[in-house]
Amino acid sequence: MNLETISFKNNTLKILDQTLLPNRQEFIVLSHLNDFINAIRQLKVRGAPAIGIVAAYGLFIHAQNLQKERRLSFSELKQAGQQLKNARPTAVNLSWAVDRLLNAVSEENDPDKILRILRNEAVAVHQEDKEMCNRIGEHGSQLIGDRFNILTHCNTGYLATGGIGTALGVIYKAFEQGKQIHVFVDETRPVGQGARLTYWELRQNGIPATLITDNMAGFLMKQKKVDVVITGADRIAANGDTANK
Repeated sequence: MNLETISFKNNTLKILDQTLLPNRQEFIVLSHLNDFINAIRQLKVRGAPAIGIVAAYGLFIHAQNLQKERRLSFSELKQAGQQLKNARPTAVNLSWAVDRLLNAVSEENDPDKILRILRNEAVAVHQEDKEMCNRIGEHGSQLIGDRFNILTHCNTGYLATGGIGTALGVIYKAFEQGKQIHVFVDETRPVGQGARLTYWELRQNGIPATLITDNMAGFLMKQKKVDVVITGADRIAANGDTANK
């Protein structure tokens, strides 16, 4: 089961409120600019790819609202874009998605064309992420052997992206291929994305998983009980070192 956590239909956006997981599954509708800003700030949506997708739709929906009030202009969009960026400054995909949409309409003056371009770009951001997740999963799964014990940290699955996930997508693809795998899930303090989200995702999909405290990861590796570690990379240094915050 890959739950569609970001749903865009009839020019309306619904997202799964991640702050309520794992106890409740509840979708919320985002209709106004402040809805999008608050959803990002309050971690109702999280994961850099997912944040970028939601921000892209947010800029389009805000443009719709401006057009209804006959206030649609590039200066208004640019101001809204900055507000969205400020909601989570460390999320690279957020700034990238907002800038992509703004650049696409920077030379356009016709309101109808602006709306059409923004909508198409937002949908493209979403679709491209789905495709990238699939490719990451397909390539990465080649590194996963049968009966592997995998360690992962934080949450990088369909809750964090527009598709099956990045690092977690590798695990999903390996499982689909019939490989017998088991996943150790770090709880990921202080917010508990591993305990609340990743463990829930894996169990929803029938993948054997064990929730562990963060400090147990080193112990398990010392005991040679981990075959591979797969995490997201918030930053990658020039020498190949990665950081997952």
